[in-house]
Amino acid sequence: MLEIEGLKKSFAGKPALRGVDFSVARGEIFGLLGHNGAGKSTTLGALLGMVTPDAGETRIDGIPVQRNRAQALAKVGAIFESPGFYDYLSGYQNLKLLTGYSGGVSRAALDEVVARVELDDRIHSKVGTYSHGMRQRLALAQALLPEPEVLLLDEPTDGLDPEGIKWFRDFILNLRAERGMTVLFNSHLLAEVEQMCDRVVILQEGRKVFEGSGADLEEDELILHLDLEPAELRSALAAQFGGRAAGEQLLLPKNTDIPALVTAAVEKGGRVREVRRVRRSLEDLYLQFSRKVSR
Repeated sequence: MLEIEGLKKSFAGKPALRGVDFSVARGEIFGLLGHNGAGKSTTLGALLGMVTPDAGETRIDGIPVQRNRAQALAKVGAIFESPGFYDYLSGYQNLKLLTGYSGGVSRAALDEVVARVELDDRIHSKVGTYSHGMRQRLALAQALLPEPEVLLLDEPTDGLDPEGIKWFRDFILNLRAERGMTVLFNSHLLAEVEQMCDRVVILQEGRKVFEGSGADLEEDELILHLDLEPAELRSALAAQFGGRAAGEQLLLPKNTDIPALVTAAVEKGGRVREVRRVRRSLEDLYLQFSRKVSR
């Protein structure tokens, strides 16, 4: 459904994309992962025809965006960068006005989307009174009008609280289950793409350093932070459970029974103050995949 081939782009002589390639299948939820400045928004901008690449091409359902933008984007809904609305108008008036630029939609379609994003009780309030989360839902409503086949979302959960992030995640997963929607979204949150995406690309300084499934991002070992007295017991515990100690952390086989490990620590005369699982950060992934690329 989406194809990105050999995408290159520089701004003021500084490369933002360095030959990025990937494709997204119809009905797939696909994540672009990376820190700010990695090239995520530039890639999305090229897909939307808002950024002209120096080289390469983007296609939507086989239609080249750079050569036939209007036809390519006819199947697309998007939230790109900060969604802009007229604060002095109601949410409903904003939707009517903005969808009018592309031919307008029926009142029934508007009402259906408003209900879907759960803005029924505030849709006739001025947007200036909306919270950040409500603005994001209004932007999502706009992106879903009229009935796209593809959603392109630029950091859609940025600034949302945990409840808002969960609402967005459930919404997108249900949308794909009900309508077979293809979704591509940018994020710098590793946990977010792990929970939502079928596949993911990691960008670093404009380069693709990883492409694969969410399962490929899972740790191949269990990392535990163990606050324990006496500290020397960590090495003995690591050896007993087939792992190794590294400072206050234990690196253990993935299927290690954590309660059994705590029991063993106590039986050895240890005092366990804290035990918690440590998950890899985006920096850890960058280092891991960058080393693979450089070999």
